[in-house]
Amino acid sequence: MTREVLQPTARPTADSVDTLEDGTAQRYLRATIAVAVLGTVWCVAYLAGSAGTEALAYVFVPVGGALAAVSVHHLSRRNFGFDPVAARFWRAIMLAVGVITIGYAWLALDMLTHAAEARTRSMPAPAAACVAIGFLIAFWALARVPVVPSGGVERWRMVLDRMIAFLGCAAALWYVGLAPMLSAREPWSRQAMLLVGLAFLVAVGAATKVSYIAGGPVDRVAMRLIAAAGGVPAGVVAVLAVQFGYIASVPAQAIVMPLAPVLVTFGVAAQSRADHGLRRDPARVGVLLPYLAMILVDVPLIAVAFGAPLRWPVRVVLIAAVVVTALVMVRQYLASRENARLLRTSRVQEDRLQYEVSHDGLTGLANRALFRDQLTSALATAGSVSVLLVDLDDFKTVNDLLGHGVGDRLLVSVARLLRAEVGNDGLPVRVGGDEFAVLLSGAGADPEDLAERLLAALSHPISEHRLLVQASIGIAAAEPGATADSVLRDADVAMYTAKQRGKASFVRYVDGMGEPVLAHMQLGGELRRALDNNEFRVVYQPIVRLDCNRLIGVEALVRWHHPTRGVVSPAEFIPAAERTGLIVPLGRFVLRETCRQAAAWLAEFGPDALKEAGLNVSARQLHDPDFVHDVVSVLADSGLPCERLVLEVTESAVLRGQQVSRALYELDRMGIRLALDDFGTGESSLSLLRAFPAAIVKLDKSFVDGIEIDDGRPAAVDARQAVARAVIQLAHALGLDTVAEGIESAEQVAALRELGYTVGQGFHLAEPMTADGVSRLLALQQSAADSPETVIC
Repeated sequence: MTREVLQPTARPTADSVDTLEDGTAQRYLRATIAVAVLGTVWCVAYLAGSAGTEALAYVFVPVGGALAAVSVHHLSRRNFGFDPVAARFWRAIMLAVGVITIGYAWLALDMLTHAAEARTRSMPAPAAACVAIGFLIAFWALARVPVVPSGGVERWRMVLDRMIAFLGCAAALWYVGLAPMLSAREPWSRQAMLLVGLAFLVAVGAATKVSYIAGGPVDRVAMRLIAAAGGVPAGVVAVLAVQFGYIASVPAQAIVMPLAPVLVTFGVAAQSRADHGLRRDPARVGVLLPYLAMILVDVPLIAVAFGAPLRWPVRVVLIAAVVVTALVMVRQYLASRENARLLRTSRVQEDRLQYEVSHDGLTGLANRALFRDQLTSALATAGSVSVLLVDLDDFKTVNDLLGHGVGDRLLVSVARLLRAEVGNDGLPVRVGGDEFAVLLSGAGADPEDLAERLLAALSHPISEHRLLVQASIGIAAAEPGATADSVLRDADVAMYTAKQRGKASFVRYVDGMGEPVLAHMQLGGELRRALDNNEFRVVYQPIVRLDCNRLIGVEALVRWHHPTRGVVSPAEFIPAAERTGLIVPLGRFVLRETCRQAAAWLAEFGPDALKEAGLNVSARQLHDPDFVHDVVSVLADSGLPCERLVLEVTESAVLRGQQVSRALYELDRMGIRLALDDFGTGESSLSLLRAFPAAIVKLDKSFVDGIEIDDGRPAAVDARQAVARAVIQLAHALGLDTVAEGIESAEQVAALRELGYTVGQGFHLAEPMTADGVSRLLALQQSAADSPETVIC
């Protein structure tokens, strides 16, 4: 016997189940349409006198209702892609349709068993109760569907809009539908009118509800179709009952009422389409319905105005119109309050935005834009106008050493001080960074008095960190015909001049003051051109042994050979290079040239010819994150050993923050020797020597000048040599080498040697020279060393 192999059955996918469900919905839709068409055909045949008893008209509604209930049941069983809200809604609709179908099946059975009385027989009370309960369940299901989320005034506005829409539409349906049935020639039963009223209630409630649903799990089109299933047949039945009396019950039951199951199944199909992503984008919700309701509630009033009798149904509509009018008044009152609140909020936001645009976010002072506007307006009045430009001295050091948070709080404290000193006499401004300004207008304002008060206030510690900060102040008074740009330019020139004169002072602008400042600014532009055109040259000042004048090293110095001005002094262009940031590429050029030349000397004259080659490094270079990488790259390209390179750093540069400290320690770990230049002129301290990885201490020229003078007073001689003696003793104690700078006489050499200095540099020993000059010295030194009569020192 052969064994059959059972193939596993493929589990249906979500897409296949959706396709099956859509096909089922379409089949039930076609079936309910067929029932409605069959009812229409039978009604036409019955009215023609050849289709049997009138009681058969009551069969079509329960048959179509059963099909609609089964269709809703299939939809409510779906368990994927279905929100719990939608599942709850459709289960309730299934229950409502089922209960209504039971009521109409009861009615059909009752009519078939009493066929002779079908035209005049009333609906059994149990059947009417079932239909009424079904309508109430449908109304409850619609009420539980969530609407647009809202709160506060918006929530009350929505409630009022829904009440206006509900009462207006209900009043119109009462006037044109239900009220005429009560006064018809052949009055209908209470059960029929109750059910028509409930159908109207469901229709109006659903229409109101759908207008305030923005998207959501229950499709808005499906809800409209469910509402139409109650409202459309009820309205048509009401019209038929008023116009044709009892005879209208046949077309009502066979043609009109079977449309309700058809509309329900259309709703099921719409929900299925929505679940497949074919949902329409929700339009703006709840906008037109209240206005439409107000128009509808006015229709009966217009009819009365044109002569319609004022019976009690119309009085009901009048009462509804009064209530709607009251609700509209409340709604408009809330809307006016909300509009006023929004207007106030808009004005507050506009004021806040205007303030933020015109004021500094950190200090709260006026910013540059407001400053220029106020200055332009003040100049237009042709009054007395003065501007103070206040720039904090060395503020960058605060940021580098203490951090930007401390710097920001210091700026806030300066702004507070500025505001207190200026008072109502002018406008304090933060121009940007660490730069402030004051605009003074009026004949009584004294800018120089204010500048003195500001400098006096800044002479005391400020901010919670108790910091001392100084400022340079430039003052410019507006001349007749002056513009905002010219006044600001003059104040900037005066402030720059105050900085050049030693900072912590104020300068008032006078004619001609801008020329040297402008020349200094133009110098920065020429520096960029000079770098591009290779106008800089490196010269070398020898460093020698004091006992035998032997060359042991060089210090690289840079000179600018200007095409028209000749050689420009470093004292003139180095500050400009520092200010513009061009010191970084200029220092990179000096580093590369020095290392290349030192490597060439070692290759030509041997490793013992030159012990070291040094160059100055500024704090701006050490702040450059690429500086260490540049040094490594230049050493690799030139082939100069690390221990032959000396980088000279000033005491003030050592104290410029963590970035500088990290760079110095990284260079020290590479074997590069670091020299503390101009020692004794800055923040000299034992802690500095211990914290800084220095290998060499260079005694500043100011402590060498006058060291050789002997006026016969031992105390005076000791005083002139005290710093030099202390430096050499400190260096020996810490194991550091020393170099004396600025030696200009043989007597100074003798005095320094007596104090213990062995190495020095200066014009007496050798002036700065070109690389060829150093090469000649090395050659002479080498030839002397080769002579058997020369004693090597």
